[in-house]
Amino acid sequence: MNYMPKQKDIINKRTIGNQYEEMAKSYLLEQGYSIICQNFRSRFGEIDIIAWDHEYIVFIEVKYRKTKKFGYPREAVTYQKRRHILRTAQYFLLTQIGKELSCRFDVIEILGNQLTHLKAAF
Repeated sequence: MNYMPKQKDIINKRTIGNQYEEMAKSYLLEQGYSIICQNFRSRFGEIDIIAWDHEYIVFIEVKYRKTKKFGYPREAVTYQKRRHILRTAQYFLLTQIGKELSCRFDVIEILGNQLTHLKAAF
């Protein structure tokens, strides 16, 4: 039997996701990052946060889980998800920056209220 999420379930997940992306954004600002944009979308996918960290442009995926019952949040950044992020990052650099730059791909995982920043995660 296929489960079709109700519209309110989708809205609630997006609201929760936005809250934790804001938590990650606040953390990054405290660490001295400059936020370029949030929720950059292309036909290839979405990147949660794009920021400058000194000489690097950093593409950041934010993942939240309430508990480890279904694994660590970082485990949800699958090979396919990484491919979408990489393609979206290439598109961003081409269309918004106009050139290739030194870049890095990070994951910020939030497990309960514990934030972990995984630099150069992939």
